[in-house]
This record gives sequence, C-alpha cells and structure tokens, in this order.
Amino acid sequence: MEESRLLLVGGLLLAVGLLASLVATRLRIPGLVLFLGIGMLVGSDGLGWIDFADYELARDLGILALVLILFEGGLSAGVSEIRPVLGSAVSLATVGTILTAIITGFGAAWIFDLDLLEGMLIGSIVAATDSAAIFALLRGSTLKRKLARMLEGESGTNDPVAVVLVLGFIAWIEDPAYGLGEFAILFAEEIGIGAVVGVAVGAGAVFAFRRARLATGGLYPVASLATVGIAFGLADVLHGSGFLSVYLVGLALGSGSIPGRQTIVTFHDGLAWVAQLGVFLILGLLVFPSQLPEYALQGTALALVLCFVARPLAVFVATVRSRIPVGDTVVLGWAGLRGAVPVVLATFPVIEGVPEAVDYFNIVFFIVLFSTILQGTTFLPLAGRLGATANEDPLARPVTEIGSIRRLGADMVEVRIREGDACVGHRVRDLGLPREALVNVLVRGDKALPPRGSTRLEAGDMLHMIVRRELVGSLEPILQRWRTGPVGPVGRPQRILPGTAPIFTSRPWTEADGDPLDPAAVLGLPVVERLRRRWDVPGAVVVLQDGRLAVTGPRLVVGSRDQIQNYARRIMRQTSEDDDDERAWWRDVLSEAAL
Repeated sequence: MEESRLLLVGGLLLAVGLLASLVATRLRIPGLVLFLGIGMLVGSDGLGWIDFADYELARDLGILALVLILFEGGLSAGVSEIRPVLGSAVSLATVGTILTAIITGFGAAWIFDLDLLEGMLIGSIVAATDSAAIFALLRGSTLKRKLARMLEGESGTNDPVAVVLVLGFIAWIEDPAYGLGEFAILFAEEIGIGAVVGVAVGAGAVFAFRRARLATGGLYPVASLATVGIAFGLADVLHGSGFLSVYLVGLALGSGSIPGRQTIVTFHDGLAWVAQLGVFLILGLLVFPSQLPEYALQGTALALVLCFVARPLAVFVATVRSRIPVGDTVVLGWAGLRGAVPVVLATFPVIEGVPEAVDYFNIVFFIVLFSTILQGTTFLPLAGRLGATANEDPLARPVTEIGSIRRLGADMVEVRIREGDACVGHRVRDLGLPREALVNVLVRGDKALPPRGSTRLEAGDMLHMIVRRELVGSLEPILQRWRTGPVGPVGRPQRILPGTAPIFTSRPWTEADGDPLDPAAVLGLPVVERLRRRWDVPGAVVVLQDGRLAVTGPRLVVGSRDQIQNYARRIMRQTSEDDDDERAWWRDVLSEAAL
C-alpha cells in the first residue's frame, strides 16, 4: 500500500503541476511560482498532507533534476546556436555571476547585519540565473535571437560558477585559513576538469552514436541517459564540475549528426519538464510559509538590490566589449530569473552545518520568489517596449516535429532495409508505395540522403517515410513484398486502342459499391493500381483491369482516359469558383488521366 500511495501522490502532484503550468500561461506568470506554491500548500506547514524536511534528499534530487535540465538545454541549442555569442555568454556566466555575487553579498551583509563571508555566501547562492526558468521563458517569447542565445548560453554555464562560489565560501566560513589562493585553485579545478571531461565525453558520444546500430529507436534515449550519467559522474569523481560537463555533452550531441536525434530530443524535453515540476514541488515542501513574513522586509530590500543594482551592473561590465545596444543591455540585466538553482544551492550550507544556514535558506527562498514574480511577469513587456523582440522564434526549433505531422493527419514510419531483402538493389520508384506515402529521407551510414526515384537501395539503409495515417495499416503487405518480393515496376494494363468504343459510366456512388476511398473492385472489375486519393470527401482515382480509369467518391465515373479528361473539364467549368476543394480534385483527376 505504501508504494501504491506514493505513486498515487506522485502522479497527482505531477498532474496538478501540469494544470498549474497551463494556468500560469494564461495568467502570464512564471509556472515556477505556482509549482513552488503547490509544494508549500501540501507541505507540513500548509495542509500537512506531506511531511518533508530532508534537505539532503532535496539536494540530491535537485542536482539530478538540474543535470537533466542542463543536458536538455544543451541538446536543444547545439554549438551552432551558441557559437555566434559564445564570448558574451561566457563573460556573463563568469564575470557577470561573480560580480552579481559580490555586489549582492555586500548588500546581504549590510541589510542582515552579517559577517562579510556570510553575506558573500548568500550573494553566491542567488547569483546564478536558473536554466529551467530561462529556457521556459525564451520558448514562450519573441526575444531577438542574439539575446536569446546569450541568455541560453549564460544560464547553461553559470551554474558551475555559482556552485564553485558556494562551496568556496562554505569552506572559508568553516576554515578561516582558507583564502583567495585556495578559492582560485578550486575554481580552476572545477571549471577546467569539467570542461575537459565534457568535451571528451561529448566527442566520444557523437562518435559512438554515429557507429552504433541499436536494435530499436527506443534504445537511443537509453544511450543518451547513459551518456549523461558518465559525463556528470566522471567529472565529479575527478573533482570537476559535472554540471558544466553535462551541458557541454548536450551541446555536442545537439550539434552532431547522430541517428535517433529527434527521438532523443523529444524524450529529454519531456524528462526535463518532469524534472522541473518535481524539483519545484520538492523545494516547495521544504519551505515553511509561516516563517517567510519574518524575512519579508529585509528580503525585499535584498531582492531589489539584486534586481536593480547587482544584476544590471554585472551585465553592463560583462558585455561592455560586446557593443550591445543600451536597450538590449537593460533587457539582459532584467532577465536574471532565479529558480530551482539558488534554492538547491541554499541546501548546501544547511547540510554542511553552517551556523544559521536554515535562515539563509528562507532568505534565499523569499528572494527567489520575489524576483521571479517581479522579473518574470515584466520581462516580456519590457523587452517589447525596448525593441528587443523580433518576428521569429528566439530558439531554433526543428523544421518539422512528429507531433505537428500527426496533427495534420500523417505519421512517420521508419523502415530498415536488411541484408537479403528483395528490395535491395531496386530503385525507390519501384517500391510500389501509394501516392499518399513518401520516402522523404534515406539514412545511409552516418549520412542523410534526399532520395530520388532513381536511388537504388542498399542493405542497412534506413527509410523515413511520411504516410497518411489512414494508410499506415495497409503498408504491411507492401513492406512484406520488400522482404520477400516481387519488387519492381507495376505493370499497367494496355491502353484501350483508338477506334474502340469503351463503355462510359457516370452515376451516384452507392453503399453496395464499397469503400470509395480504397475500392478493391469497381463494376465487378478488380482495381490494379491506385493513382490518387481524395481526403476532403472519400474518393479515389484507380486503374481497372480492363485499362479504364474509375473516379470514385460521391459520384462514380468510369471510362477511357480521354473520356475522363473530357468529363473532368466539363465538371470544372460547371463548378463554382468558390468551391476550391471540388475544383482542386477534378484538376488532380485531369492530371492523372493525362499521364
């Protein structure tokens, strides 16, 4: 029962989180706020449904979630998207994050009357922008592509910098002998090793993916998850930044020409959303809402320092050499959304036993909540007023997504040509596909080839076909012929010779005639070839055994090609100019009869 209840509660919380994301979109507020709110509502200080105060477990789950989110961010972007703004993004992630931490740290020490090191610890915790919040914000905006790339690159690479700052100041607080020299060594070690491991594992992963021939497409996400684990774990074991390593591996796989790429991207997109919902709900459970008013006044003051002073000033310094327009600089400064990252980092001093660390956690949570509401709700209007928006999507998206194809009534079918198949050596045009099925990509080795009718198939080829959904089930006999034969040009009946008198028929279609979309026989004559189907109303153009054409649908028309052409022209003259579907159909009939 305990396992069943746990699964039930987890499923219900995810469902509520999903509903909250829809509500947040309509209310134009960051979904993060509602996710955290749900966690606080059902926690021990709210309705009391879930008693949770395990900071160490929350940290571990938060790190796992951040790893998945960062990998998905790199995977979706790719090096080609980040390269044009790499210098600015790296400057924002390093110089910008460090300056934000220092300025906010001075503010925290003064406002909360803390030692400077304690203030710097709080400043370091809230210095990093949140990759999940930034990615979600960018995908729902029309921000200029260049600015979006900068923010995406910054949010993917500033987490390691913030982690190093937090670990360094914790060590400094616990050991007064710890100094800037040790800090510099820690920074170089974490970033250097993380970068080397990320580049190496990324290159190795691309090489392995290109040469691996997995049994099914469903195994590619398994391979990508294994890559994520290796990238993070290896860097962490070597005392490097696992976060940086994972992001770089994501960039490498997102840029590489690898099999199953769209499957991997779709899988990790969903997994990243699960990670976001889960970590925000868990972090919300850790908070005691009744304690937050105690930090309201001072927390608001520090949040204002962070939003209006620290972040904008740090962005200005970090991008001064990039020659960015003033308006764009203001937008970048206002885009410092905080989220799960600072809250997860706030668990570090609690777990390490730093004095007053629980107070720091509450302070950070209040600042995150305040700045997210303030900046998250005003960012897009501000960007629009300052002319920082464009008429294109800010982040690159695939030209065609499987979901979009399915909404349009089609589906993607993937077929591998095996050694010994009857279709090996035959041309694409000899495969006998219906006209509503199209081979749009042929993958041979590690290359994607645009197939032509004359392209000959080889063992190992992978065919990607777009097929009308109604025909997916009827492909099985065709695929079986590819395996066992016969494969080759379809022999048409001979045309009716001139001088003969073919019988012409025109009458309404009846139920006794069968399925007008896919008739097996017409007027007792078998259908030997299907030329075209009609989709606005069920209908088709087919070739009968005696060589005549038949047009099925609301009306049955059977005759020679000349007779069908004359009939089609007459119908087009009689059809209203406003009836686009009817005229387009008879235009198609006319073109088929002319072949």
